[in-house]
Amino acid sequence: MTVSTSQIPAPQGVECDLAWALGRVARDHATAVQCVIGDLPGGQRGFQVLATAAGDGPSTQLALARKLGVDRTVMTYLLDEIQEAGLVERRPDPADRRARRVVLTDAGRARLCDTEAALREAEARILAPLSGEEQSVLRTLLRRVATADVGSPDEGSSAAGS
Repeated sequence: MTVSTSQIPAPQGVECDLAWALGRVARDHATAVQCVIGDLPGGQRGFQVLATAAGDGPSTQLALARKLGVDRTVMTYLLDEIQEAGLVERRPDPADRRARRVVLTDAGRARLCDTEAALREAEARILAPLSGEEQSVLRTLLRRVATADVGSPDEGSSAAGS
């Protein structure tokens, strides 16, 4: 039997621990995301490919792989799966005939739109304890921390010892 993390009482005092709070929210978010994108070809990575290709416009396979931090061979297999589902097409790049541009199909755009709407609903449930303003602040702060170049833990410990 699976127990939801929301049913597990927090050990006393742990609510103030950042690792506990981030871990709990991350687990709840991962569960909600899996429910939404579990049947999407490629799962989470498939969603990221669709969202990136839609947001950035047609990108080469290599550019997508680099942007998403995916090995180019893995990207090829991932795109095979997404293309087989009819969500993307790979077309020759007019600037470099050896490269392929990834383009969303109409079905891919529709699936992305539906998936994004379902993800917004899931995130709204997770963030329901916060006001709209608090949700906006949280997203802004998390984005700032997530995109900051903080270096490796080794670099931080040597700086702290100085």
